[in-house]
Amino acid sequence: MDLSNLKPAKGAVRRRKRIARGEGAGTGDTATRGHKGQKSRSGYSRKSGFEGGQMPLARRLPKYGFKNRNRVSYQPVNLSTLQKLAEDKGLETIDLPAFIKHGLVSKNELVKILGKGELKAKVNVSAHAFSETAAKAIEANGGTVNRI
Repeated sequence: MDLSNLKPAKGAVRRRKRIARGEGAGTGDTATRGHKGQKSRSGYSRKSGFEGGQMPLARRLPKYGFKNRNRVSYQPVNLSTLQKLAEDKGLETIDLPAFIKHGLVSKNELVKILGKGELKAKVNVSAHAFSETAAKAIEANGGTVNRI
């Protein structure tokens, strides 16, 4: 047996139904669209959320909430993660390219260092923002904090 004589299993491949090709084809007449009505017409497409003329759910529910356009959202990285990077990868300087390389953030995200966990290594960290506890912990070990 080789690739030149492979075939699909018997009955696995069916011919497609040729719709609206005359009475002899078996699917002429209404062309599988049923009789009359909106959905039988050519060019018909239903808008998303359309409920047959009933007031759609999106319009029955009241509007609420607010999205602040000017919100700045940071991707959090904890001290425990910095410690792990320093131990496992032997890094002394941890900056944005290092975060991206090790899969902690994607390239367009802002990074904030948070104070969860323990940091024993002396590391120089560059990030967009730091919590007070994180900055103190980094500087207490002789490292430097650099805000981008």
